[in-house]
Amino acid sequence: MNLSQPARGISFGYLKEDLPAGLVVFLVALPLCLGIALASGAPLFSGIIAGIVGGIIVAFASGSALSVSGPAAGLTVIVLNGITTLGSYDHFLVAVAIAGILQIILGYLKAGVIGYYFPSSVIKGMLAAIGIILILKQIPVAIGVNKTANISYHYGSIFIAAFSIAILLFWELPALKKYSFFKFVPGALIAVLTGVALNALFKVYQPEWALTANALVTLPVAKNSNEFFGQFTLPNFAALGNYQVYVIAVTIAIIASIETLLSTEAADKLDPYKRVTPSNRELKAQGLGNLISGLIGGLPMTAVIVRTSANVNAGARTKLSAIFHGLLLLISVVAFASLLNQIPLACLAAVLLVVGYKLAKLSLFKEMYQLGWEQFVPFMVTIIAIQFSDLLKGIALGMLVAVFYILRNNFRRDYKIHHAKIADGGAITIKLAEQVTFINKGSIAKKLSEIPNGTKVIIDASQSHYIDLDVIEIIHNFNATANLKNIDLQLVNLPERAKSAGH
Repeated sequence: MNLSQPARGISFGYLKEDLPAGLVVFLVALPLCLGIALASGAPLFSGIIAGIVGGIIVAFASGSALSVSGPAAGLTVIVLNGITTLGSYDHFLVAVAIAGILQIILGYLKAGVIGYYFPSSVIKGMLAAIGIILILKQIPVAIGVNKTANISYHYGSIFIAAFSIAILLFWELPALKKYSFFKFVPGALIAVLTGVALNALFKVYQPEWALTANALVTLPVAKNSNEFFGQFTLPNFAALGNYQVYVIAVTIAIIASIETLLSTEAADKLDPYKRVTPSNRELKAQGLGNLISGLIGGLPMTAVIVRTSANVNAGARTKLSAIFHGLLLLISVVAFASLLNQIPLACLAAVLLVVGYKLAKLSLFKEMYQLGWEQFVPFMVTIIAIQFSDLLKGIALGMLVAVFYILRNNFRRDYKIHHAKIADGGAITIKLAEQVTFINKGSIAKKLSEIPNGTKVIIDASQSHYIDLDVIEIIHNFNATANLKNIDLQLVNLPERAKSAGH
């Protein structure tokens, strides 16, 4: 394989790889776009719109060769809460458009590095919390709860959901991956087709198990171009006077940007050509996508790792595969909406239940626990806080806890103590760390105050690359009074107090 090619852009020389890969991504994306819209409490058509915009517009503007953008499971909680808070979907669309503008601004401000400053414990906690919420929200759909009709369960929905989950789990068996059919045909597609077939069989052989229209996908079927374009929901800009719109917009912009940066970083690691995505350009592309999606009725979007992984595994080489998947989504709603309306909602719930489990599987909790309290506590705090508040507040609280552990570790790692034997002079050597900041001055001051009279002390800064001025002042003040306590003090490579604190 020639690792110098292809470049990040579109290359029609890779049609035989990119077009089949785009088809696979479409088959994965279709049920996810519908399922995420369902979980978000938004019109199902909005998920398709976001998938089309992410596949075509964002892919063109992005600098990533392989990442795929569209509606993300990570934003379902924000969308659901946002629509509830603002009272209508058209008001929520204003927040989506503003979020897109904010992301574009972040791109021009070169804020693409922000993804590196979120501890992995908090990010994993966020994803696990989203997984738990997805599971809790989709269980009622999977068992056929219908509050309007006062139905607490439905045997047809339960059977279809259970059968769909079995197919999805069966598809994940490692032993099957060696067969091309199981590798390139997504389990989600088979689950959906099976669900449609089962419901058709119920109508003939078990009518009481057959699903009614309110338990199926409901996409508007356009008879002509005017009806098609009439399906798009436009934002109601009267919502600009509501401060909650801006709060939700900032939340979407932050979370979508973080998820995008993490996903594109993962995509670059999966890329066999090891191409690097320009993060600031990616923020601009995602911002453009969210702006357009918000203006025409689509959900907010991010770069998404599930579809990106499918793209890479299917052998994609350039962004043409992502664009092709977007075109296929557009064709599906233009020409095949009536067929899509045969899909049981229980199938989509099953897909999301499996996605939720993957995000919050028990092995993740075990892994985080084994890493120690400084990883496990922020992880759990983030999960619990998100369950009882919202995504942004939960992440903020998780960050505070993570920063506490970071500061505590820095506080403990500011110096090392070595006590020489009496035969070697009995000196106490305090070897300062590479980075000594103002956070460390308290522990250093405490240690110096505890040194007994008549002691020989060496403070060694030879390995320090940075020492905060406050710490230098403390040490020089100690030096000035050391003779009063009969302390023999030797300073090694410590800057003068009036000089710069760096070496």
